[in-house]
Amino acid sequence: MKTSVRSISLPIFVTCFFLFLYIPIIVLVIFSFNSSPMPYEWSGFTTDWYKQLFVCKQAWYALTNSLIVAISSVTLSIVMALMLVYYGSGTFSRLFVAFYGSLVVPEIVLAVGLLGFFSLFCVSLGFITLIVGHTLLGLGYAVPIIHARFLELEKHLTEASLDLGATRTQTFFLVILPLLIPSLLAASLLIFVLSLDDFLIAFFCAGAETQTLPLYIFSVVRSGGSPMVNALSTIMLLVGSLLILLMAILQARKVISFGG
Repeated sequence: MKTSVRSISLPIFVTCFFLFLYIPIIVLVIFSFNSSPMPYEWSGFTTDWYKQLFVCKQAWYALTNSLIVAISSVTLSIVMALMLVYYGSGTFSRLFVAFYGSLVVPEIVLAVGLLGFFSLFCVSLGFITLIVGHTLLGLGYAVPIIHARFLELEKHLTEASLDLGATRTQTFFLVILPLLIPSLLAASLLIFVLSLDDFLIAFFCAGAETQTLPLYIFSVVRSGGSPMVNALSTIMLLVGSLLILLMAILQARKVISFGG
């Protein structure tokens, strides 16, 4: 009897847990097609909010800022992580554990710490500080992903390249880098999604003149809300889901190729 109760209670608990997580998202997507300007009553189906979104100058301005910050943070995070993993894997390998702190430390702690650091040195908040914050956040994901793949590489490939007369730099670009491309793409997609959706670091480090998409959504909701925000959130959800799916496919292909 106890076994049957446990076998039934676990699926019910898991179902309730996933419903608790995804019902608000489903409601958000449904009400993005609501013709009523009131966010709590359904009056008909429409796509007008998506049309208004695509002609909204503030939304396009926020999107441009978000893309600039995301692309910059991805580039800096990947380049710095590559250099650190390849040139510091022997000397500084013990320090790589520190980069896993992004998975443990709450993001609000990192955001407040960055704000205090910039305030201490009288750094004006804006694009630069926002890119620095997102780059620091991205390193916490790029270094573990790239380092894990780097450890899987066969050491004799590097040794053979060096024995044949190639320099360390030539070995990196001709041997190591092509083998790390799946991990680089996966890390880039993950950092891009994190930067595009990030609110806390943007809220504390962006300043008054820099507005990203999450900050734009926050400002609209705080001023009373608009169904156009539901449309924007739905699009961001779709784009983020597609990028995460692409990252998962790249990771799966990497595992299959490595296993083969």
